[in-house]
Amino acid sequence: QVQLVESGGGLVQAGGSLRLSCAASGSIGSIASTGWYRQAPGKQRELVASISSGGSTNYADSVKGRFTISRDNAKNTVYLQMNSLKPEDTAVYYCNARVRFTNHRYWGQGTQVTVSS
Repeated sequence: QVQLVESGGGLVQAGGSLRLSCAASGSIGSIASTGWYRQAPGKQRELVASISSGGSTNYADSVKGRFTISRDNAKNTVYLQMNSLKPEDTAVYYCNARVRFTNHRYWGQGTQVTVSS
């Protein structure tokens, strides 16, 4: 079992920055990759960024150059630094952990990010 707790969402003006945190607990060693997804009203959940246990990162085209995913292994925490935020980045952001071998996925409760124009 893996538990994920997100924090750091909020309201920010366009052009501003936020940093989201995802703290993991439980079977940390079973995690193959951790990702941030987002879901805007009326839209499907989409991958924003991910980082593997080996440190490889992947970004959606819409956030490349603006968002950075990173992790602190000592704190079992993955971060999403979001800069140059746009109104279209408004969504609920979810942390996701994929378990190795089974590919089972765990989700956090989500954190709201609202970018005003």
